[in-house]
Amino acid sequence: MSSSSGTTPMEATATAEVDEKLYSRQLYVMGHEAQRRMMASRAVVIGLSGLGVEVSKNCILAGISGITLCDPFPATSYDLGGNFYLSEQHLNDNSGSRASLVCDSLSELNPYVDVSNDTTITQETLLDYSTNDAKNDSIVSELFSGGVTCVVVTIPLPDETIVALNRKCREANASFIYSVTAGVFGQVFCDFGDNFVCSDTNGNPPATSQLDSIILDDDGTVVVKVLEDGGRHGLETGDVVTFSRLQNAPEELVQEKKEYKVKFTGPYTFQLTDVSASGGGENTGTRAAQGYITQVKKPVTLHFKSYEELLPETPTTLSDFSKFDRPAFLHAAFRALTQYREQHGHELPKPGDIDSAKEILELARKIQTDDWDEKKERIVMQLASGSRAILSPMCAALGGMVGQEVLKACSGKFTPLSGFFYLDADEALPETMLSVEEVTPSSPSRYDSQIAVFGKTMQQKLLELRYFLVGAGAIGCEMLKNWALMGVGCGDKGHVYVTDMDRIEKSNLSRQFLFRNTDINHFKSACAARAVQGMNPSLKITAYQDKVAPDTEDIFGDDFYDNLDGVCTALDNVEARLYVDQRCLFYRLPMLESGTLGTKGNTQVVVPNLTENYGATRDPPEKSIPVCTLKNFPNQIQHTLQWARDYFEGEFKQTAEDVNAYLKNGEAYLDSLQPNTKLETLKTIQRALVRERPESLEDCVVWARLKFQDLFYNQIRQLLHNFPPDQLTSTGTKFWSGSKRCPNALSFDAVDECEDARLKNHYDFVVAAANLRAQI
Repeated sequence: MSSSSGTTPMEATATAEVDEKLYSRQLYVMGHEAQRRMMASRAVVIGLSGLGVEVSKNCILAGISGITLCDPFPATSYDLGGNFYLSEQHLNDNSGSRASLVCDSLSELNPYVDVSNDTTITQETLLDYSTNDAKNDSIVSELFSGGVTCVVVTIPLPDETIVALNRKCREANASFIYSVTAGVFGQVFCDFGDNFVCSDTNGNPPATSQLDSIILDDDGTVVVKVLEDGGRHGLETGDVVTFSRLQNAPEELVQEKKEYKVKFTGPYTFQLTDVSASGGGENTGTRAAQGYITQVKKPVTLHFKSYEELLPETPTTLSDFSKFDRPAFLHAAFRALTQYREQHGHELPKPGDIDSAKEILELARKIQTDDWDEKKERIVMQLASGSRAILSPMCAALGGMVGQEVLKACSGKFTPLSGFFYLDADEALPETMLSVEEVTPSSPSRYDSQIAVFGKTMQQKLLELRYFLVGAGAIGCEMLKNWALMGVGCGDKGHVYVTDMDRIEKSNLSRQFLFRNTDINHFKSACAARAVQGMNPSLKITAYQDKVAPDTEDIFGDDFYDNLDGVCTALDNVEARLYVDQRCLFYRLPMLESGTLGTKGNTQVVVPNLTENYGATRDPPEKSIPVCTLKNFPNQIQHTLQWARDYFEGEFKQTAEDVNAYLKNGEAYLDSLQPNTKLETLKTIQRALVRERPESLEDCVVWARLKFQDLFYNQIRQLLHNFPPDQLTSTGTKFWSGSKRCPNALSFDAVDECEDARLKNHYDFVVAAANLRAQI
């Protein structure tokens, strides 16, 4: 939903032009229309600790119209664990609120986004706000005065405040998101209103497939079967499809350009729910047909429940399919944590406070009265003990998710999360509670949050790590930021090495937040190293501009790898990943691998002697297209494209290369040819240099016209002579059926126009071929 005026993301438009150089990668995923909707949307972020600054950073980089920051609370040492714009200098009482401290730094990320700091809302407003609070309601209403698309709360607040803010968003037709972290545990709640219109539920291209047959059952049900050679149809119940280029299809059942709703019945079949016919008799059965099926993307209206409605219910959305029971008791644990905070002056338990942890466990038991075991009790106790901790990795992970939810609210694209979602990394926790001395910080520092969860001993190990980061792009920037906040490489013996041979381009600025306009054309690795040292001056980092490959093993050799504790790859190609993987195997180093593709991503942790390595499994090779299919039986657009490319390579590239090699090397070139290709190559050279050598542009035009006649008339007529349109196979079925589409020989017509492309294909082929012939 978009604003208090009732404008939805589907209706929102932006007057400003899209900066395609800046948002080029994002436009591939979102599209221009969704980007324009985002550029007409404004968000409010309440809470600028670690998670809040991550969400704000992601939304600003994505290019929404404006964002209002609201956080009247001062910075604490725990905030330094996740907020990359805060430092120890900001911990004194006179530094100001968290929002005021980070506002200027966030505004530098994107000059197109209006970043403002709201100073009207006080701590008391957020802690005391409730549904019937007229005084505070008038103050909160100011946040919605300019029209708000989405409100995001990222700090723990009383349930009454969350309920009131959620209701306020529903009144203003705005989406509402509430997300908090507590150590290695995180919670997200989304309510996008009663009638949120989603223009595209998954962002994938419309599904396409080929028609194989139409089945009419005895009860009049019409079922469509697709060609299995083309893969699964990819449709779901409720999708809409159209048919095109139909052959032998009964018009009383399916017609071209008409829309049909489908019901999933199998990976290769679906039912047309709005079509029925009289079954029985001759009409019943399977009828072979040909044609193309295309999905029609339709907007979907989604209905959400409020925070107040869903809070008593048990959530079911999973983040890890190995933890089926996790959402239920984490929901109880976070509710118990909220109740504890409201009963203790809005304060969370101190690290290692066993009594407070037990109190929260008892509150959780009252909320969820069954299915408790020792492991669940330990997890709740550790959640309570580390609840003050703001960990950079958790803030980055949840910040990416919540940021994406904000973009969904602004653009109306992709299906949002609904209700509660929980994420945890309890595998990183010790098996038993750490002592109070181990988790209590000695003095305020950037690492207080990590000490509160993992202890001082583990923090010292992090400080002394020596890690190598390969790539300083989007993922590389995030990794360096996380490491700087965690203290990786910040000890006396610690060090971080980063290499990237690329220079910064403008398109990098929309997703690689360590870079600014002034960094364009400078090396990524050097600029990134300088930026993260500004976040944590204790970080020891060395930047390289060299490719990690066999020819740089004089730089990245035995001495280099023997001095490392691990390697992290942030690469954009498989070849480089495989090489680094082999290096890590040889030197027995752990490797952290990750990659993104649009809205999708993957991670792999490789540990020597424990997990398989990156190169142990490979993607299956792409299916090749048989030559007979390309030459005689093309039935997909990919086939025609491959045929055109192969013809271009052979006629306009390979021939020229063969001729040039012969003219340069003479007999030596002919002797180098394989015996099975020598005769054909000699004929090609003779044809190019003697028999068909053009002497004028007119000769090129004649040659092109004759090529058209040969390719699109003579060869097709010969094929139809060998296999007539009415030919039957040995089983009695039509030869031209299924994936074999009967072709039509083309008689040259200079003014004939393609129905789909509106191009004069006959004439254009001759013009293009003649020009190419003249150039070679």
